[in-house]
Amino acid sequence: MSFDLDTSNPHFAKAVELRKIFVKDAVARDKAGGKPLDQLRLLKESGLLTILIPREYGGAGEPWSTALKIGREFAKVDGSLGHLFGYHFSSVHAAFLRGTPEQAANSYRRSAAGNWFWGNTANSFSKSLFGRQEGEWHVLDGFRPFTSGSHIADYLQVAWEDRLTNERRFAAIPVTREGVHIEDDWDGIGQRQTGSGRVTYSNVRIHRDEVFDFKPNEVKPYQTLTPFQQQSVLLNVFVGSAQGALIAAREYTNEKSRPWIHSGVDKHTDDPWVKRVYGDLYVKTQAATLLADQAAQALDDVWARGHDLTEEERGQAAVKIASANVFAGNVALEVTSQIFEVMGARSATNENGFDRFWRNVRIHTLHNPAEYKTRNVGNWFLTGGYPEPATFQ
Repeated sequence: MSFDLDTSNPHFAKAVELRKIFVKDAVARDKAGGKPLDQLRLLKESGLLTILIPREYGGAGEPWSTALKIGREFAKVDGSLGHLFGYHFSSVHAAFLRGTPEQAANSYRRSAAGNWFWGNTANSFSKSLFGRQEGEWHVLDGFRPFTSGSHIADYLQVAWEDRLTNERRFAAIPVTREGVHIEDDWDGIGQRQTGSGRVTYSNVRIHRDEVFDFKPNEVKPYQTLTPFQQQSVLLNVFVGSAQGALIAAREYTNEKSRPWIHSGVDKHTDDPWVKRVYGDLYVKTQAATLLADQAAQALDDVWARGHDLTEEERGQAAVKIASANVFAGNVALEVTSQIFEVMGARSATNENGFDRFWRNVRIHTLHNPAEYKTRNVGNWFLTGGYPEPATFQ
C-alpha cells in the first residue's frame, strides 16, 4: 500500500493535483499562520466545496467518505487544510440535521450556488454566547472560542444559549452580519492556519426564520451524527499526517540521511535498525488507514439511512468510528515523533519543517482525548452497551 488515492475518481484526481500545489509552501505557511486565501481560492475553483451537497440542490451528491479521503490527502502535507476542508462539510449539513426540510433545502441550494466556504462557531463546551429575544429577532452577545474556518468563511454555523431558558439554539448566518467580529487570534502550536480562535458577537441580530427548528427533547438518532462527522474529520487528519510524515521521512532518509558512526554500514538505508523502524511505522500506518476506511464506510452507511436511522445502527457506527479515532491518533503521534530518530539530527531544523506533522497531530489529539473513547469501546466490548449520543460520541 502506497497510500495513494484512486485517481479514476475525478474528485480524488483533483485532490491529488491540489495536494501537489499545497506542499510547495506548506512549511512557510505553517510558520506564518494566518489565512490560507490562495488555497481557499483553489478549493473554490476546484468545485470540491460542494461535493457532499445533494445533486438536486446543485452539488455532486458524494458520500462522506469522499470528503474524508480528500481531507486525508490534504493532511499529508498540511493538516490545517485537511481540518478546514472536513469541518466545512459538518457546517454544510447543519440545517439538515437541526432544521426543517425547507431550511435544509434552502441552505444546500444557496451554498451550492454561492460556492460558500463554511466556518463554525458552535463550540459545544463554551457557555459564553447568549441570546435574548426581541420580537421576531434573537439578539446575541458574547463570544465563541475554537471557531475553525471562521477567518476565511462566507457563512457561519452559530450556537448560543437563551438567557432566560438556557436552551441551546442553532442558526446559520453570513460572516458579514453586523456585529460579528472575527478575531483571528488563534495561537496554537499546530494547525496554524485553521483560524480556530475567537469570534465575538456584539448585538448580532438573527431572525427567527434563520434559527433552526431544533427540539433538544425530541432528538432523533440521525440528528446526533454531528460528532461522527467531526470525529471522522479528526481521525482522517491523523491518518493523513502519519502518511505524509512517513512519506516525507522516507524521501529525506533516501536522499540525505547519513549512517550512524557505529552502524557498520555505508548507507543509512542499509542499517537493520532503520529498516525495522520504517517497517514498524508503515505497518501501523497501514492499519490506521484500513480502520479509517472502515469508519468512513460506517459514516456513509448511517448517513444514508437518514431519518430511518435506528439507535442500534448509530451505536454500531459509534464503536467503529471511536476505535479508528483512538488508533489513528496514537499511531500518528508515534509516527510523527519517531521519524526523527531514523532521519537523523540534520532533519530537525526549522527549514525542513518536519515538526509540523507532530505539532498538528498533538494539538488535535488534545481536543479529542483518546481515553474517553477507549473507555466507550471497552464498555461496549464488555457489556454490549453502545456509547450514549453526546458531544464527541
